[in-house]
Amino acid sequence: MSLVVTKSSPPALVLPSKPTPGGNLPLTSTDKSRLNVSFTSLMVFERPIHEPAETIRRALSHALVYYYPVAGRVAAAAGGDVHLACTGEGVAFASATAIGTLQDISFLHASPELSLRYGGGGRCGMSDPLAMIQVTQFVACGGYVVAVTWNHGVADASGIAQFLQAVGQLACGLPSPAVVPIRYDESFPDIPQLMSALRRRAPAGYESSQHLADYAYSDVTIPWSFINRVKAEFRRTHPGRGACTAFEAVTAAVWQCRTRAINNAADAPAPLVFSANVRTHIGSKLEGYYGNCVSSQLVVATSGAVAGGDIVDLVKLIKDAKERIPESLVRRKMPELDDGGLVDALCGYNVLRVSCWSRVGLDAVDFGGGTPERVVPDLERKRSPLCFPCLPCARNDRAGANVVAFCVTEEHVHEFHAQLARLQ
Repeated sequence: MSLVVTKSSPPALVLPSKPTPGGNLPLTSTDKSRLNVSFTSLMVFERPIHEPAETIRRALSHALVYYYPVAGRVAAAAGGDVHLACTGEGVAFASATAIGTLQDISFLHASPELSLRYGGGGRCGMSDPLAMIQVTQFVACGGYVVAVTWNHGVADASGIAQFLQAVGQLACGLPSPAVVPIRYDESFPDIPQLMSALRRRAPAGYESSQHLADYAYSDVTIPWSFINRVKAEFRRTHPGRGACTAFEAVTAAVWQCRTRAINNAADAPAPLVFSANVRTHIGSKLEGYYGNCVSSQLVVATSGAVAGGDIVDLVKLIKDAKERIPESLVRRKMPELDDGGLVDALCGYNVLRVSCWSRVGLDAVDFGGGTPERVVPDLERKRSPLCFPCLPCARNDRAGANVVAFCVTEEHVHEFHAQLARLQ
């Protein structure tokens, strides 16, 4: 069934409900490494609430009093730098209705009608709102979808989840958010970024020359039978290394299935890059911080080792990379990328990038009718193969771990799905 969405009115700016401080706030190097990159999250709520769009709009205006930097804009600073200008201009908001019920349609497959998008192919401009929200109510069932698109330079997924939780708390009647928000702390350490190391070695202009690939959309479930088998095998073969997590098992499986599907030469690099929330490593002083606090961890292996290796060995490689996070934070520098073949792989199709949203808090957002049944990412610009493992999905919790991926081209998607189907 096709999705028919009708916008109730053109998008409008929602301003803070009270006057807010002005001035400028610095952006960290981590913020700047993700500046102008947009992400979209769709949160699916099956239980109705009264006038969801208006309820959320009012709470959003209230929340912007506390999160007033989100109502600002990115602006030029001295010396060619940029900062966050607290202008109070607001965030974009739209309401819409959709025919049918949430169960009638496969609407999560890149449905632009359900969200507001930035112009310019998903790149956020200097004058653009830092966040855009659309609430779409499904008239037949009363359920609704909240889509938030935001400039990654102002918040990571955990930060935007904290902001949306605050909107929900105010919608539910709390006088103020449960967590006091912090946008900038001068004691915030510099987090080493893989992208910075890559830019030093990549060909000049490689970012601007990257094309938007037609990566196929995959929405699959990795069965618990497979995940539990991998956990048990890792525990047996690697005693004393700590438990294998669902993230590690699922990521290893997707990495291997994808590598087998694209079938590169055995000696070709097949690097894995995964994002890690490093708040717990930095300390409790960051409670309430909603800026970017992530690091990208690199796992290096050949296509032959990934495609033909034992799954628990891939889990070990991922676990090893996670254990290197504290050291990289102390060193405050990523290792240099001296392998030209690896640099080429990181800039092209051979790499698999992974972003885990299982614990960022988007599944804890509640606007009055309960938490979402599903949380699904969407991307307008797909410059690199990307996978989101272990997404919150209430319907599939008993069956396995939900994975949404944009990581293979149409040429390889059939074999990729065939490899995933063999996981038991």
